[in-house]
Amino acid sequence: MFYQHFTTRALRTAVVTGLAALAIPAPALAFDFTGTKSLIAVTADGQRKTVGAVQFVPAKAGQATFKVVLQTEVFTDHFLSMREFKCLAGAKEVSCYVPYPYPHPATVGPGRLVWLEHSLLFLYKSPAEFGARLTNGVYYEFREQGAALVGRPMAVDLNEISAPPADASVPPYGPAQRQEMDASTRWVRELVIE
Repeated sequence: MFYQHFTTRALRTAVVTGLAALAIPAPALAFDFTGTKSLIAVTADGQRKTVGAVQFVPAKAGQATFKVVLQTEVFTDHFLSMREFKCLAGAKEVSCYVPYPYPHPATVGPGRLVWLEHSLLFLYKSPAEFGARLTNGVYYEFREQGAALVGRPMAVDLNEISAPPADASVPPYGPAQRQEMDASTRWVRELVIE
């Protein structure tokens, strides 16, 4: 009887302890702003194509500096509007990288992704177009999602950066300069850094 009572009690304790352990949420993974991370384009056909890397180096006050390095061999060269662009070509759309042309702090940290976003500007065009329409700019607005940064496309007018900004410390594409865009209409549906 004692043995049966002991084993029943031990079994109940084990079950309660096990259930309690299940109820405790595991700590969420946060994006680590150190080291080299892959830059991945998620395309309309469901592919995840590594198009480069972002190198993060810890800096002061919980921030990091960053550098975007494209894997140029996965891009095709397009000569548009008297300029060469590195582009990702789909059957219905070509998405071209537009380097931010002015010096900026190149700093980033949790909740402070704006300069990284400015460093990953694109424009889109149809394969039949020969020129680049700067009004077809794409700004990837990043959010931390666990151990990754995921960027969704927003519409911007790249004419806004045709002249140097009056104050180089203020990013030109604030929330008021970005418009919602249906990601399903773009060849590059997301940019992911992981």
